[in-house]
Amino acid sequence: MATATGISQERPGATTLRGNPYTLIGPELKVGDHAPDFDLVNDSLQPVNLDKTGKSVRIFSVVPSLDTPVCDAQTKRFNEEAANLPGLDIYTVSMDLPFAQKRWCGAYGVDKVKMLSDHKTGSFGQHYGTLIKELRIESRAIFVVDKDNAIRHVEYVKEVGEHPNYESAMSTAKSLIK
Repeated sequence: MATATGISQERPGATTLRGNPYTLIGPELKVGDHAPDFDLVNDSLQPVNLDKTGKSVRIFSVVPSLDTPVCDAQTKRFNEEAANLPGLDIYTVSMDLPFAQKRWCGAYGVDKVKMLSDHKTGSFGQHYGTLIKELRIESRAIFVVDKDNAIRHVEYVKEVGEHPNYESAMSTAKSLIK
C-alpha cells in the first residue's frame, strides 16, 4: 500500500520462515478495519476484487503455496469447513498461478474453497500486509470479513511454517452467520 511518499509500508521481521526473519509489505490490519480492495484472478483468469466476493461472511485464507504441507492441510481443512457451513464463502489466496491452483484442487477434490491468485500484482499482499518482500510470496494469515466488509478476525501467523488457529477463525465466522 503506497504512502504519501509513494513507498510501501514495510514491517521488518514481522514474519519468519524456518526461524529466519522476513519483511512484510503493507499494513498490519486490525479487527474493525474496513477490508481493503484487491486485484486478484480466479482459476478462469477472471479478475476478482473485494466487491466480486459478494456480501456474505468470508474467510480469506492466505498461504504461501498450495504445494507445501501446511498450505495443503490448511486449504483442505477450510474446504471441509465450507462444506458444512452455508452462508460462508472461503477463499484461498496465494501467489500460485491460477493453473496450478486449479490442478491442485482437481487432484485433491477441493471444490468448496474458491481459489484466488495474487501472482499478477501482489495487491492483496500489499493491501493486507501479507506480502513477503524478500521472497515475493504471501505469508500465512487468516482474515474473516463480515457482510459489510469489516474485518472481524485477523491472524498473521508469525512462523510461516505453522498452522493458523482454525478454531478461532471458524468461531468468529459462525458468530456472524445469522
